[in-house]
Amino acid sequence: MRTQNKSSQAPSYGPHGDGAEIAYSIVDSALGRLIVAGTRRGICFAAMGESDRTLAAELHGDYPRASIRIADPNRPEDSQIAYWADALTKYIAGRSPMPTPPMDIRGTPFQFAVWEQLRAIPPGETRSYSEIARRIGRPRAIRAVGTANGANPVSIVIPCHRAIRASGHLGGYRWGLERKRKLLAMEAQQPNP
Repeated sequence: MRTQNKSSQAPSYGPHGDGAEIAYSIVDSALGRLIVAGTRRGICFAAMGESDRTLAAELHGDYPRASIRIADPNRPEDSQIAYWADALTKYIAGRSPMPTPPMDIRGTPFQFAVWEQLRAIPPGETRSYSEIARRIGRPRAIRAVGTANGANPVSIVIPCHRAIRASGHLGGYRWGLERKRKLLAMEAQQPNP
């Protein structure tokens, strides 16, 4: 299936990261360790966890054909990785607004439709999977919305933590339900911009 990028610009790499040159940084955050990875064009991966080794393995698993290295602060092309990692840690701590880094991600048109709906949910609010399905014009695609939500490669930037079950229960979260609870609680305490 054809993939596209948010800006309708094709991603800079092929399936499974084929041809990508990815640099990453792992930093401390209020929710544990945070990995931010990107190409020269933008962020392609962001995730949270407890172990640097696990986070790096997850990045390599998502992009098995890419050339992946730790970001070097002395390389000008890597400076954006540190900048966006810092911006995301400040957001997670409730000290700054949601950052909007450029992204270089792959997905199907359906996934991008879901991800755009997630980005449209204001901080401190949630939407059910069924409501997201209705908003993209596919009211019966509730499970597919959940799958697209789970395929989000850039946690926080695409706020998949704002999607919940119709019952009001949190549902799942790739990076752990406790992190989802904390993100939602932090956002609920922040004044809306």
